[in-house]
Amino acid sequence: MHNNNPFLVVLFVAASFYRGSDAAASFCVGDLTRQPTPSGYPCKNPENVTVDDFVFTEFVKRVNTSNANKASIVRANSTTFPAFPGLNGLGLAVARADIEPGGAIPLHSHPAATEMIYVAEGSITAGFISGASNVVYVKKLNKGEVMVFPRGLFHFQVNTGKEHAVGIASFSDSEPGVQLVSLAIFGNDFPSFLVEKTTSIDEAEVKKLKALLGGSG
Repeated sequence: MHNNNPFLVVLFVAASFYRGSDAAASFCVGDLTRQPTPSGYPCKNPENVTVDDFVFTEFVKRVNTSNANKASIVRANSTTFPAFPGLNGLGLAVARADIEPGGAIPLHSHPAATEMIYVAEGSITAGFISGASNVVYVKKLNKGEVMVFPRGLFHFQVNTGKEHAVGIASFSDSEPGVQLVSLAIFGNDFPSFLVEKTTSIDEAEVKKLKALLGGSG
């Protein structure tokens, strides 16, 4: 039995058109042979898209942590090298963090993105500072657990365990940005006497930290 209600016919056609359009525009694999724009790479010809465009294999490698923080990060979005073309235009970025026992990802913020971290190996003590109330939220995360850090808030990850730890982080923007608190204060030419006045840290200590972190002034 056919339904000749014109309203239902129009609704069905509109819904079908919407689904088709949505499917066609649901991704834009980046064409890495072309120049990127502020919003990402132009779309690759759909005929040249393969499943490998949606797979990133660099996270299978352990990251070199031979540095003062005993921690390192490998980031992935559509414009990093090696690039992850399948993320192009999706407003996402991901990262792998390797942290040795006693190591840390220092206090930092991402101005443009919320971060979520999944502990893939070991354990990580993580936390963030509330912007409104200055409350510190800290939790030791074990393998398989997840924590979220709201956009723009200062946060950190520390390996307080006895084993190598790995965290996989995702970001709600392809370019989350990052500002390390220590480098923002002591890693530049911010005059030491002004740092002292604005932080209440003794000027001699300020100069010591500047020397340690590559700052001047």
